[in-house]
Amino acid sequence: EEGKGPSIWDTFSHAPGNIVGDQTADIACDHLHRFREDVDLLRSLGAKTYRLSISWPRVLPNGTLAGGVNEAGLKFYDNLLLELRA
Repeated sequence: EEGKGPSIWDTFSHAPGNIVGDQTADIACDHLHRFREDVDLLRSLGAKTYRLSISWPRVLPNGTLAGGVNEAGLKFYDNLLLELRA
């Protein structure tokens, strides 16, 4: 979605038998669309820190800089960091 390339987890979760009920991980906690709600929840719980990791297939959908950068992926992380600093 939004220009993201496939990850190892995407490939694994789509192979039959790897996940109970042959479900996929296409939509898990939906942080991509709910990050503002997630940050609000963290604040309501009194969290003072937040650790994140970069989904490189979201930023580099073809796996390399030469393959192009996904501007929508960068925008997501920019918006997330701005929300965390607000």
